Amino acid sequence: MTTGHDNELPDHVGAALGAAAGDIARRANASRSISRIVEPTPLVPARLEERRLIHREPSVREQADAFREVRTALLALGEGRNFITMVAPVSSGSGGSFVARNLAAAFAFDEAKTALLIDCDLRHPSLHRDLVVDAERGGLTDYLDHPALGVENILYHTGVPRLRLIPAGRQRETSGEYFTSFRMRAMLDSLRSRYADRYLFLDGPAVRNSPDAQILADLADYVVLVAGSGRDTPTAIQKAVARFDPNKLAGVVLNELP
Repeated sequence: MTTGHDNELPDHVGAALGAAAGDIARRANASRSISRIVEPTPLVPARLEERRLIHREPSVREQADAFREVRTALLALGEGRNFITMVAPVSSGSGGSFVARNLAAAFAFDEAKTALLIDCDLRHPSLHRDLVVDAERGGLTDYLDHPALGVENILYHTGVPRLRLIPAGRQRETSGEYFTSFRMRAMLDSLRSRYADRYLFLDGPAVRNSPDAQILADLADYVVLVAGSGRDTPTAIQKAVARFDPNKLAGVVLNELP
C-alpha cells in the first residue's frame, strides 16, 4: 500500500538520523578545532627527554611503544567514545605522575586527538615542575574555590602539541571535599563533552594510606594503577587493586624505577 507521504520518514527514524548527523557535525568541528591547535613553543626531543617525556624519535622508541600499547588497550575499552582515566600509584614514589604524563602524551601523538592532563595530587603536586610550566594563573584548587576565574585561564601549554595541563593550584592538605564537589564533576563533564576527541587524564594521589584515589576514581571512567618495580610488593598491589571497581580498573602498569 502507498500513500501520499512515501518520502517522509517515521518520526523515530528521522530523529535517529538527525542525532547521527549532529554527532558527525560535532566530531567534524572538533577535528577542525584540533587541526588548528598550534603549540607556541614545541619542545625538541632533547628538551622532552629532560622532562622524561616520550616522543617519536628512535632514542625513546621502546618507552613510546609501551605507552602506545596502553593507549590501544584503553581505546578498545572506550569503544569510540572519549573518556576520563585516573592514573594513581600504589605508593608514593612509584612513578604515577611519570606514567600519567606519558600516557597523555601518547594520546596526543594522534593528530585527531587532544589530551588534557590534570594534577589531582593536591598534597604533593608535581606536574607543573615536571613539565616546567609556570602556573602563574593558578590551577585546579584556585578554580574550584573561585569559579569566576574561568577554566580556560588554568589551561597551560606543555610544549607537546595537543597536550594541555591543568596544574593542581595551591597545595592542600585535604582534597576529598574537592573531588566530591559539584564543581569538580561539572568541570570534568564540561571539559570532556566540549570536544568529542578530548581525553582527560587525572594524575591521582597514591592509593596506599589514603582514600583520595578511591574518591577521585568515582569521577573517572577507567583506572590505571602504577606499581613501582622492586618497590611495591605483590601483596600491596593486590590490596590496591581490591579498592577499585573491577569494571573501571583497566590494569596495572609496572614502572621500572630509575
